[in-house]
Amino acid sequence: MPAGHQVRPDVVCVGETMVMLTPVVPAPLADRPRLTMEVGGAESNVASGMAQLGHHAAWLGRVGADPFGRIILDTLTAHGVDVGDVEVDPERPTGLYLKDPGVGRSTVHYYRKGSAAAAMGPAFAEVVMARGAGLIHLSGITPVLSPSCAALVDRLLAGRRAPGGPLVSFDINYRPALWEPAHAAATLLPLAGRADVVLTGRDEAETLWGTATPDDIRALLPDVPCLVIKDAEHGATCYEGDERTFVPALRIDVVEPVGAGDAFAAGFLSGHIGGRSARNRLRLGHITAAAALGCVGDLAVFPPPAARERMLAAADEHWPGMRLAAPAVD
Repeated sequence: MPAGHQVRPDVVCVGETMVMLTPVVPAPLADRPRLTMEVGGAESNVASGMAQLGHHAAWLGRVGADPFGRIILDTLTAHGVDVGDVEVDPERPTGLYLKDPGVGRSTVHYYRKGSAAAAMGPAFAEVVMARGAGLIHLSGITPVLSPSCAALVDRLLAGRRAPGGPLVSFDINYRPALWEPAHAAATLLPLAGRADVVLTGRDEAETLWGTATPDDIRALLPDVPCLVIKDAEHGATCYEGDERTFVPALRIDVVEPVGAGDAFAAGFLSGHIGGRSARNRLRLGHITAAAALGCVGDLAVFPPPAARERMLAAADEHWPGMRLAAPAVD
């Protein structure tokens, strides 16, 4: 284990984190609105969420030796995330993306080609594995960043099969702006099939593989030990062996959908490594996702532990009508 990092994290989340520029008020970038600067990355969002839930969570990736890289490290540290083994690249820049609000939907413009994170490769897996975490979290974003990043994901999934190896979770996280559905579908399905925990949205699975129902998705991934299918405001289904558990989503007044999937993953994975039942893992995912849906930005404040436990203990007939016990603020 690297010197100075004797405490093994509960989870290591691996991927690219970028600085995001977004208009202060929803206006197209062409109108030259004032911009605000935030930090965004699926895997670091999960790390931040799990840290908030009381876990020792580490994010491992690469940033440039530039102000954006410094902002990322400082922001994640402030959210309780261990960034001690993040590599700082003196040559390549930190990735950047911009939100471009439009009528009905926003467009995302990425400036990540040739980024420091895109230079991650299979050798980086040794840094990840050396932390000794019980869970490694990956997403389907990383394989499309570069061939070397794809090789990194392949190596980490191979490592889970070693005796005593960590659990590996894999969130499909299909990003249409990064690759075509056919290419993504052919790449992501075999990767997902090798993970211990797979999370996907019913809608993104339908886009990729033409599956209409959760059972159809399970038929594509029959050997995944734990498969979770999220179906937006309807709920989520967990498959483990022959067991199928469905929990309806909480009703929430949506402020912004960005970050809800990562918050759900943080809640579910927290419950998974905490040994909770499938029902309560799904409930915890819905609680954290609802907090994200009720705030602006990727990182929400979750209800406090006592409030979460009360919600988890609620009778099934009371669950769908419950509201968060504490307001979610950014």
